[in-house]
Amino acid sequence: MMRQRTSSSAIATATAAAILLLAAPACSAADGPDDTRPGTAPASAPRTPTAGQSRTPAAAPTPADSPPPPSRPPRAIPAVREFEPATGPGWRPTPGARVVTAAGAAGAGLADEARLLAGELDLGVAEGAAPGPGDIQLALAPKQPGGPESYTLTTRGGRVVISGPDQAGVFYGTRTLGQAVRADGFLGEGTVRDRPAKPQRGLHLDIARKSFTADWIEARVRELADLKLNQLALHFSDDQGFRIESTRHPEIVSTPHLTKAEVRRIVDLATRLHVTVIPEIDSPGHLGAVLRAHPALQLRDSQGRTVRGAVDISDPAAAKLVDELLREYLPLFPGRPWHLGADEYQALVYRNPEASFPQLAAAARQRYGAGATVGDLATGWLNDRAAVVAGAGRQPKAWNDGFFHGSKAAADPAIEVEYWTGKEIGARPPLDYLNAGRRLVNLNDEYLYYVLGQPNDFTYPTGRRIYREWTPLVLRGTAPVPARWADRILGARLAVWCDLAGAQTQAQVAAGIRLPLAALSQKVWDARTPTRTWTAFTALADELRRPPGP
Repeated sequence: MMRQRTSSSAIATATAAAILLLAAPACSAADGPDDTRPGTAPASAPRTPTAGQSRTPAAAPTPADSPPPPSRPPRAIPAVREFEPATGPGWRPTPGARVVTAAGAAGAGLADEARLLAGELDLGVAEGAAPGPGDIQLALAPKQPGGPESYTLTTRGGRVVISGPDQAGVFYGTRTLGQAVRADGFLGEGTVRDRPAKPQRGLHLDIARKSFTADWIEARVRELADLKLNQLALHFSDDQGFRIESTRHPEIVSTPHLTKAEVRRIVDLATRLHVTVIPEIDSPGHLGAVLRAHPALQLRDSQGRTVRGAVDISDPAAAKLVDELLREYLPLFPGRPWHLGADEYQALVYRNPEASFPQLAAAARQRYGAGATVGDLATGWLNDRAAVVAGAGRQPKAWNDGFFHGSKAAADPAIEVEYWTGKEIGARPPLDYLNAGRRLVNLNDEYLYYVLGQPNDFTYPTGRRIYREWTPLVLRGTAPVPARWADRILGARLAVWCDLAGAQTQAQVAAGIRLPLAALSQKVWDARTPTRTWTAFTALADELRRPPGP
């Protein structure tokens, strides 16, 4: 995290013929222009295919007296993983066509997906009806292989069937269909079998330093859903601001902020679009906004000097306040993941924390025995906060620099590591965590950190670089960890940090992260070398782009 630098049946109709795997050559160095730099209007990518590109013309099915067109995979971002071609006219929206949900249990819970797709394609909706000519049927198939976010999309006989083991998979099938229609006007005959490579995929947004409107955040939720990204993390407490209404501690809340009603609206939209909203109240550092209202809880060194953003973790009142906030927001964010922060506790950057903070050293020895350190006490703080959210059924997460090596206290093994940097003082390489059996989420600050104003040698990430160089295995710097660790890397998020909040407007942030998010979506859905060149990818991204949101 760049803040301050110390340094997820019914459709067994598809035949099991040979599957065309969408593996393709690597992108060349001459893929074309890079992303538009943040703060400027995005350049339009070429719409005309160049040599070497495979571009399906935007053409409707041919008349019955002509040979059917070649069946090709639907053009979508991220690209579909498997496509089985078939001969036939394909499908396109026609007057009177409907989106229908299967009868009984196979259609249970798919009403939102049906209404959304029907609205996008200007079709009718019918729940529990038998599909007719030109219809799209949505169906649950619990025994269908591939995992909860997988789906099968079959185009045959003028109809489309989208099935999956869970609502999320069916939803992603509707995203592929909708993109194919936006790009080409129709869907080719055949069967798509698709699934994500990683279960956690999304955007991490700092709304503490820069206030973003609810409408703008909702627009990002829709953007994530279109890209089959499934997480939006909200870092809403930091030194510069506390940005969500609190009824338990209204004295800490900054102006402007999101009301709880606005957060519920965001969470409700996200839930319908299969995006999980992850809250982050960072502690024991990055609590400056809270401490302005509670200065007695601020950490002071042996000389009486205050430590910016840090609470005194030896004071039980500090733990009581933070736990009250965690418990207040648990009902507001019903998703399972919960981010506890735990990074950059400034007491730990002192040359001798035990000498500089004798009250912390004494509390550590009292809890963990002789020889215990301030790092041990910080680990105990993290474990205690993790116990609060885990007790409510949540999955705790923390930044990698909140885990300490060789200490008496050990961080709870259930806490997921959000790995962002190897540049902090004392930072441990990813293999330390992987060898210890921990699961990691990738927020590599070399590729995935969009830091407003580009301080501390940060540069805005580009979609081209993510698309061409990065994979989920690249956790630190530019070198991947061995592929044997792939299953322990749960996914990745692009992080927006607002260190210099005025450096960009909301609109500029949205424009700046558009292609990086699209590139990330491709690499967490399918980590193999992409099928398309970067030029072809950006051209498709422009074709699929919806009108700008707030």
